Amino acid sequence: MEPIKISYPNDLPVAGRREEILEAIKSHQVVVIAGATGSGKTTQIPKMCLELGRKSIAHTQPRRIAARSVAERIAEELQVELGGLVGYQVRFTDKVSKQTKIKVMTDGILLAGLQNDRDLKRYDTVIIDEAHERSLNIDFLLGYLKKLTQSRPDLKVIITSATIDPESFSKHFGGAPIIEVSGRTYPIEVRHRPVQKDATAEDDVDDSDTADDYIDGIAKALRELEKEPDGDTLVFLSGESEIRDAQDLLEGQITAGILARNTEVLPLYGRLSASEQHRIFEQKPKNVGRRVILATNVAETSLTIPGIKYVIDTGTARISRYSPRAKVQRLPIEAISQASANQRAGRAGRTSDGIVIRLYSEEDYKSRSEYTDPEILRTNLAAVILQAATIGIDNLSEFPFIQSPDSRGIKDGLGLLSELGALEISEGSSVSLTPLGKQLSKLPIEPRFGRMLLEAKSTTLFVKF
Repeated sequence: MEPIKISYPNDLPVAGRREEILEAIKSHQVVVIAGATGSGKTTQIPKMCLELGRKSIAHTQPRRIAARSVAERIAEELQVELGGLVGYQVRFTDKVSKQTKIKVMTDGILLAGLQNDRDLKRYDTVIIDEAHERSLNIDFLLGYLKKLTQSRPDLKVIITSATIDPESFSKHFGGAPIIEVSGRTYPIEVRHRPVQKDATAEDDVDDSDTADDYIDGIAKALRELEKEPDGDTLVFLSGESEIRDAQDLLEGQITAGILARNTEVLPLYGRLSASEQHRIFEQKPKNVGRRVILATNVAETSLTIPGIKYVIDTGTARISRYSPRAKVQRLPIEAISQASANQRAGRAGRTSDGIVIRLYSEEDYKSRSEYTDPEILRTNLAAVILQAATIGIDNLSEFPFIQSPDSRGIKDGLGLLSELGALEISEGSSVSLTPLGKQLSKLPIEPRFGRMLLEAKSTTLFVKF
């Protein structure tokens, strides 16, 4: 097998800091690399690990769509076939082989792998990408890796993040070095165009009338951007249904000639098929002038879409919230934080001067929280307690989280799992898995739904016609 030629794009800031990053990885067990959107950290750091002679690199992404696209990009840059030296694994898809040295996967896949490989012996390097998103899986993995680095001094851990509080990751790992890399940013003009809500509409951003107002605001913003130099537009919406509604309205306006007829509208969200997701990375047909990508926050940090010059930000996202009192996990549409708004704005101006149109006022922006609450503070902890018990962690309150969850959330999760028959709880909140709990832990769904499936398997239903 011929040696792989590793090269780095000269225009990526991470490539310019290559020697410093290589030295840090060689000299330290844990390294934190903070870089703005577009700095190249996601695609170039695995190649640097390969250059250092690392033989089995686990590279995690928060979302399936990102895992697949990142693996494809790295394989393309290394000029190898996907599934060989570079592979990826997401739920229901496993494109790896014995030759794979860089394995891109969702953080959930790495977490599930702990059940059979508690010391992660199959990997000599773990890269946790987009750590600033602070999902439940990421927080759990960071806590687990902190413990694992003590028993596996040979394991290299690299935490990559946007420039959002990298000091917290460094502190978590005992003062790990931080390398900050600037992004490829051109000047960005921010325009505030708050939508004019219907006088009869309520202030709830989840209200249907308000949603219609936002879609009208997007159409007006696109007409404004048609007066600017050619370039594609990335529009951030809160969810799939909002994307479909906006797509229908915009395509109707294109047909009617209100928007330029050579405009192409494409959706982007997690449930899209691989072929539909790939359309945004393909070269535009000759008859297409401008492209409008309607995306959820999957495009906020996980994906870099080529050709984006303009961003329209509705300022909302669906953010999961759990109420221990009501025992309900909701997915309401909420105003995003300042950090998320800045990440969205950073998608413009990556290759040339950009424009961001925010469909909310500057005062609204300044009144928002600085950061989004970590998922561990706003979700049902039953799933993570079950996962922890599966890999031998019997007391979650003593687990080294970056930010410890609320004791009420732990108590609620333990109570639910006990009620489902998945755990036996002893004094001191120590837990042990029951045979039913072991079955539940293998199902990649919420424990209550998993319990229903297991019960359905053992229940025969007779229907009389």
